[in-house]
Amino acid sequence: MSSFHGFELLPSLLATLDELGFDTPTEIQERTLPILLQGRSAVGVAETGSGKTLSYALPVLQQLKNLEEGGDAVSEPGHPRCLVLVPSSDLGEQVAKAFKLFTHDTRLRVRSAVGGTAMKIARKNVAGPFEVLLATPGRLEQLMQLNLVNLSDLRVLVFDEADQILDQGFLPAIKRVLRKSPAEKQMALFTATASDAVQELIGEMFHDAEIIETTGRHRLVSSLITENLTVPNGKRFPLLEEVLARPIDGGTLIFGNTKEQCDKLAEELTENGYSCAIYRGDMDKKERRQNLANFRAGSLEILISTELAARGLDVENIARVINYHLPKEMKNYLHRAGRTARAGREGTVINFVTDRDVNLIKRLESISPN
Repeated sequence: MSSFHGFELLPSLLATLDELGFDTPTEIQERTLPILLQGRSAVGVAETGSGKTLSYALPVLQQLKNLEEGGDAVSEPGHPRCLVLVPSSDLGEQVAKAFKLFTHDTRLRVRSAVGGTAMKIARKNVAGPFEVLLATPGRLEQLMQLNLVNLSDLRVLVFDEADQILDQGFLPAIKRVLRKSPAEKQMALFTATASDAVQELIGEMFHDAEIIETTGRHRLVSSLITENLTVPNGKRFPLLEEVLARPIDGGTLIFGNTKEQCDKLAEELTENGYSCAIYRGDMDKKERRQNLANFRAGSLEILISTELAARGLDVENIARVINYHLPKEMKNYLHRAGRTARAGREGTVINFVTDRDVNLIKRLESISPN
């Protein structure tokens, strides 16, 4: 399908797609949209930055708007018709923004209830009638225990970044959610890496789903340039300064493996006159959000992060990813590299390589497009 206009989407959705400049669907969108628009369940395994959120957001909004226009509107508070489970508050907010781009004309209501925010905010968000709920499993269970959310009218259940949800040990919560929702519902699961845990979930809960795996799954996108730099004598910082001296059009996201590594690097950069900030899980949430907002706006050029920023984070202006410390696992590398060269844009990932990274680099050579 060469255009979104080839799908039988509502005029209001097509108008928003045109306004946003979304013309040609990505592979995962082209292959999953027909399935989900028909009301069938689907599993999508696709590389990061391939447009998975839009793959399910458009069919969800279409289905719910059709119900409303057919005289079956939502009227009861706290009874969502679509539930999107996400692994983190940051991803939940990002997905909520993606949905809300398309609700101006459809007038559908999207609410979020995620961990890491005050419970009173979550209670307020689910207080009235709404169609779509974005939630982390733990916060969702809390609201259900308080009888503030009821899944008896659920029509669609979506797992976004399913590998990360399962990595965090949410499988028991997922099973409880399934028991509290109608047996007859449409289900969708999207993931960048099909780990053993994800495959087990698919086998157990997605019996009738069509499984879509894109040609680029577990590979790096073709618009990504990869550069491997050997760390001389274990001295990373001088090498980093050489890299940062290269002009780029956009921000630089630098990864470390631990909070200590990130803190140390931030201190070194600051002492040497660079403007940077940290983005990691165990810091003040308000500060973390502000750092991300500044980076996203372009007023901050360097963001230093642990694995937290590797999963699902979509910042349009990331031109360069630097693995100051390479991860041990390939799936984590793929997530990190996927923060740049998204949606067809060009980007660069630069790896600081030591002797202990040789095996990972050899594996990367088999999946690198250049």
